[in-house]
Amino acid sequence: MNKFNFFLKRIMDLFGSLIGLIVISPILIIIAILIKVTSKGPILFKQERLGRNGKIFKIFKFRTMVMDAEKTGSGLFVKTDSDNRITKIGKILRATSLDELPQLLNVVTGEMSLVGPRPPVPHHPYNYEEYSELQRKRFIMKPGMTGLTQVTVRNSVTWDERIPIDVEYVEKFNIFVDFKILLKTMEKLFKRESIYTHSNTKNEKI
Repeated sequence: MNKFNFFLKRIMDLFGSLIGLIVISPILIIIAILIKVTSKGPILFKQERLGRNGKIFKIFKFRTMVMDAEKTGSGLFVKTDSDNRITKIGKILRATSLDELPQLLNVVTGEMSLVGPRPPVPHHPYNYEEYSELQRKRFIMKPGMTGLTQVTVRNSVTWDERIPIDVEYVEKFNIFVDFKILLKTMEKLFKRESIYTHSNTKNEKI
């Protein structure tokens, strides 16, 4: 892969995330206050995920569910927006993907990128070692806040069906592809399509 493209990607990540945090800081503050005053628990939800080359890191999200939600109901997964573990504010945040905004902090620290394959939890659906050599290509690059899968199928297909799309992104990566994905992400941001999966597919993770 072209090292210059990776250099440009990191520059875009760093400046994009820093500028993004500054520009949307009023929105972040409002969301944080709403979460705090409407439900018990922390403002941010932290969870271990698999990052580049299988390294585990903690991803940040705005909390959209009641405390210890992963220990009740469907566990790690959310089947529909009627899941009673989701808070009132949480439904809005999930529908608009605003719950993902704290991941800009992960981008600043270099654990994530603005664009890349989404990071799974460490032991579901597979351990890192259980992925085939071809499938592990998706872990060559840093996980992203958005990616080719998110602007095409989002959560409408199974995890195994999403992996080839992630691998395709890695194999075809260049900085212009990232720009296109970011633009498509902006178009889809407020659309509710494929937020939750169908009954015959993997459900969305908490």
